[in-house]
Amino acid sequence: MSFETMREEGIRRVQLPKTLEEVQDFAIGEWESLSVELRPTEDRTGTGKIMPTYLKRHFSYLSRDKFVGVITMYADNYGTLPLLEFEFKGSLHWGNPHPIAEGAWEIDYVLDEGFGVTPMHGDAAAMLNQIPVEGLPPFEAGVKQDILQKPFPLFNIEAGQIVSDYDLIYFNHGMLFMGAKHVDGTPFDKPERRPHQLQIPLARVRK
Repeated sequence: MSFETMREEGIRRVQLPKTLEEVQDFAIGEWESLSVELRPTEDRTGTGKIMPTYLKRHFSYLSRDKFVGVITMYADNYGTLPLLEFEFKGSLHWGNPHPIAEGAWEIDYVLDEGFGVTPMHGDAAAMLNQIPVEGLPPFEAGVKQDILQKPFPLFNIEAGQIVSDYDLIYFNHGMLFMGAKHVDGTPFDKPERRPHQLQIPLARVRK
């Protein structure tokens, strides 16, 4: 193998990992949104409406099989008024190659270590308190509560349930792509609802 070929292969491995092992190793570290993102979300109050959601993501891949994800939701386009923060902790389950692109893989985020919910504003706390949760005190602005395996009707979570997100992961140009949300706001809560396309990417956090 010539020097130039080796160089090109090295660049490819750094910017565009393809094998499962390459992708698993490349993912390790912290990743964050480029800016505030917009996505469709089901209205949690049961109206059937699709609501616009403004958010930022911050994901840390601690190892090949552990992660922490933080999603902060905002009331406005530019992220000046935070409403809610979710912290997900758990296991990564890797699956088959995903057909959207060479080097894309199925990945399941299993929330088996923590599911933190923090209302960042009084209105968000009031919304969460619309349906009291057994075993949890009322939500307060700025106070995180862990709802892991607790019944949470607002999110259609039952007691003892381990929440999983059936997603995909792909890297290109050094950026991390997850799956694009379904236009009808359907969550990735079942394997058959795994996404088909790519979402706005995350950038690696520079230390």
